Amino acid sequence: MANAKILVVEDERIVAKDIVKSLQRLGYLVVASVSSGEEAIKKVSEIQPDLVLMDIMLKGEMDGIEAADQIKASFDIPVIYLTAYADESTIQRAKLTDPFGYILKPFEERDLHATIEIALRRHLSEAATRVALEKEKQLSELKSRFWFMVAHDFRNPLTAILGAAQLLENHSHELSEIKKREYFYLIQTSVEDMNQMLTELLEFGKAEVGKLEFNPEPIDLVRFCQYLVEEMQFITGPKHKIIFTNQGECDDACFDEKLLRHIFSNLLSNAIKYSPHGGNVYFELSCQNGEVVFQVKDNGIGIPPADQQGLFESFHRAANVGRIPGNGLGLTMVKKCLELHSGQIVVNSRVGEGTTFTVTLPLKNCLTTDEKGVPSST
Repeated sequence: MANAKILVVEDERIVAKDIVKSLQRLGYLVVASVSSGEEAIKKVSEIQPDLVLMDIMLKGEMDGIEAADQIKASFDIPVIYLTAYADESTIQRAKLTDPFGYILKPFEERDLHATIEIALRRHLSEAATRVALEKEKQLSELKSRFWFMVAHDFRNPLTAILGAAQLLENHSHELSEIKKREYFYLIQTSVEDMNQMLTELLEFGKAEVGKLEFNPEPIDLVRFCQYLVEEMQFITGPKHKIIFTNQGECDDACFDEKLLRHIFSNLLSNAIKYSPHGGNVYFELSCQNGEVVFQVKDNGIGIPPADQQGLFESFHRAANVGRIPGNGLGLTMVKKCLELHSGQIVVNSRVGEGTTFTVTLPLKNCLTTDEKGVPSST
């Protein structure tokens, strides 16, 4: 690997110069040449080379094997032993440090080159494997947490349905008509909650395999937003107030209404959910310069900066949500729905002050097909 940075650790000055010259002829960058184990560890910390060529017998209290062992424990940098010693006890000690190569002096340049290249490739491969395993571990943990949340979210409405049904069955004659209606309403809303959760899971499954349908059609954006706000306000109740405003001409808009509903019902429900003390939620629509801009603002708990970068990843939830229910899929679906519309979303949030999501979509006319099958603008 050309220009790889190599640290040489050799206490014989003439030998060290020969090694440096060989490495330079082979196209490597020698970042330093030191003569003791202590210096080697210090240089590794300062320079972070790609590889260390380590002589075993060094002057001072620390030999090359001890230095390599400390480098292995503290830094992710491969070490190759380049030594004149091949006795069994030395080899056994060296093996314990898991070196990336062992070359006996005097050496041939081609052998040095081959050993270094194999070590660098092995190191890259092992690093990639570690990253993949760590990602797999994180994904497994996220999936486990997700299924735990799903089971928890389903158990709550199921418990409510079972409890209400048992009361109606065993104590119906003791209940007033108003109380009966309350229990029937509880059963109905619990079933609707479960159906909504199942719908979200099914839609997420489609999106994950690239089968999310995209059917853009002409849409009256102002009316769409007004209907959505009325629906969300009815579900939410008086604790929160959703305030809708619009400006600009939004005629001839062409979007998939189902996906649009998914985007903004999710953003609005999040704004409500993460404003546990109530208050106003603002939904703004603006059309200008060939773009549609939506904003959903709340004055809720906000999102910690560390969580904002991974906000749209599957199963991700912010660290400060506490016991507020959720499965970490909503914003992932929002992102996928926006990608189908060639749209963008930006989040601006401060903990304890609230969050603003800004969605930008290109304002395009729908294409229709005339009798000859030629696309034309409506």
